[in-house]
Amino acid sequence: MITKQEIQPVITKKVVITDSLFASYVNAIAEHLLPYQWKVLNDQIPGAEKSHCIDNFRIAAGEMEGTHQGAVFQDTDLYKWLETVAFCIANGTGREYIEIADEAIALIGRAQESDGYINTYFTISCPDKKWTNLVEGHELYSGGHMIEAAVAYFNATGKKEFLYIACKFADLVCRVFGLEEGKCKGYPGHQEIEVALVKLYQATGNRSYLTLADYFIRQRGQEPNYLMEEYKSRQGRNLFPEFREYDDKYAQVHAPVLKQETAEGHAVRAVYMYSAMADLARVERDEEMAAACQRLYENIVKKRMYITGGIGSSGTLERFTADYDLPNDRMYCESCASVGLMMFAQRMASLTGEAVYYDVVERALCNTVLGGISKEGKRYFYVNPLEVWPQNCLASTSMAHVKPVRQKWFGCACCPPNIARTLASLGQYIYAQSEDSLYVNQFISSSSAVEIGGQEIEFSMDSTYMKDGAVRITAKCGKREEALYLRVRIPEYFKKPALKVNGKDAPLKLEQGYAVIPLEELTEVCLQGEILPRFVAANRNVRADMGRLAIMKGPYVYCMEEEDNGDNLAAVLISDQDKIEECALDSRLPGELPMLKTPAKKVTQTIAETDDLYGTPAYTEEKMVADFVPYALWCNRTPGEMQVWVRAQI
Repeated sequence: MITKQEIQPVITKKVVITDSLFASYVNAIAEHLLPYQWKVLNDQIPGAEKSHCIDNFRIAAGEMEGTHQGAVFQDTDLYKWLETVAFCIANGTGREYIEIADEAIALIGRAQESDGYINTYFTISCPDKKWTNLVEGHELYSGGHMIEAAVAYFNATGKKEFLYIACKFADLVCRVFGLEEGKCKGYPGHQEIEVALVKLYQATGNRSYLTLADYFIRQRGQEPNYLMEEYKSRQGRNLFPEFREYDDKYAQVHAPVLKQETAEGHAVRAVYMYSAMADLARVERDEEMAAACQRLYENIVKKRMYITGGIGSSGTLERFTADYDLPNDRMYCESCASVGLMMFAQRMASLTGEAVYYDVVERALCNTVLGGISKEGKRYFYVNPLEVWPQNCLASTSMAHVKPVRQKWFGCACCPPNIARTLASLGQYIYAQSEDSLYVNQFISSSSAVEIGGQEIEFSMDSTYMKDGAVRITAKCGKREEALYLRVRIPEYFKKPALKVNGKDAPLKLEQGYAVIPLEELTEVCLQGEILPRFVAANRNVRADMGRLAIMKGPYVYCMEEEDNGDNLAAVLISDQDKIEECALDSRLPGELPMLKTPAKKVTQTIAETDDLYGTPAYTEEKMVADFVPYALWCNRTPGEMQVWVRAQI
């Protein structure tokens, strides 16, 4: 299944986003989110939960007195902020942050110990306990995010100081972990460093980093089971109270990784690990690892993924549960998990050369990931439900994790900077390249220039597919003897696709889900299709959605909001036999996606004795028109009820 082509995402710094929807978010990253989050890291936002992040580094560096505050992985808030800065510098929107970033990097360097160790929690609070709590300590997870940030900063600026810090830490980890005599036989409690080590290998050429990533994957789940033995030895003395329910599936150590059949445990940890596995399978051309990736991927997208690309349905321990267990109102679907799913699907596309994996990238991006951030970039969802009744989102209940409005910040703030770094590097999900081809994987208006086979190609895309089904691409390249190709993904929802090349009808030649178009010195492509709003039902085994309908257009899932439809959205019924009409989006919402409408009924009475809690059935209904907005944009106007899956008139 491993493709012979070496397919890589186009370097982010070469992509300029011009899309009316996504540009508004990408521009907000540099204009609003970076300064906002920098203030958060310095505890300067009134009313927001304190981060303590910068102070922790100052204390670890010996420049300030105090104790460590915040989570054991608090360092990663700064690392992901720096990675976002790097991507913004690369795409031309963040050069004013270079001085601040350099100062922050210097602080990290001063907090780093002489042997390369860096983790403010252990340096400050328990320096004699390093590497002894891999279950909860997040040392390797935090270090992984530092490595990713350092590689991104080096790629964006050419500066090596941060990369030196990262290599010094990675070299220490290489000395500490492994199967050799005297080394620790452990591996990360929270996977992440595996992805980072592959990136560090690609940046430096040091194969020891690739070897270490492979060790961390293959050692996981072997007997004796390192994490479970470590967990048992502490006899309930946990940093996280919820870890009293810790088990082998939660940590993906219930079996050797290459033998695992289903996606289990903490969703973010799982998809980060699967992403690294796909990277390793591609780099090492490891068919067994590739087969494991395929098996786990299919279990997710066919049985454990929400219509929005959300994963991890349990509000307890943020984890996968059972096939088809996809509740709508008390689900979890952490924003980071959808970011991780995008990472995994993107890598599966590079591994196999198949376009279909970008369908899942698009689903997660256009719904859960975009929905996790407000239009201004200053408010965030950690949990992404498909149904919200604000009055029952109460503290100290099973619904406490569901927030009816986006939050200023979180004590555990992994999601806001994760969304930020994803949107700031959006170009890598739009385009990819191989030795003879430019791949278009998302219909997001943008422009770029890449070098393929020694030939520079300048290209731009004007996508109005959600309005009129059209995608226009212009590519310019010089003469060369070897053929070059443009490969454009044709998603399942793109019906009746037709192609014009340089103004003339052209045959639609499909390979692995891509329309393949030979490039000339100037090539103007117009892909025209039919993209209609549609009703969607779930598999009959998804009990939560039995007898319900959802509405989509293209990759976008739509939802009802109280502002447009009144309260008690559970009382609304729609029919898949009715028409869905399009109209202009509310001007308060960004982008140019349509609003959708369909005839509906609303139950107005259920029992004869209307003041009683229960009584004799006496149903009455009234006709209405149900309005739907893109799920990604919900709660950007007046807060209230929200619902994706609507009761069907059968």
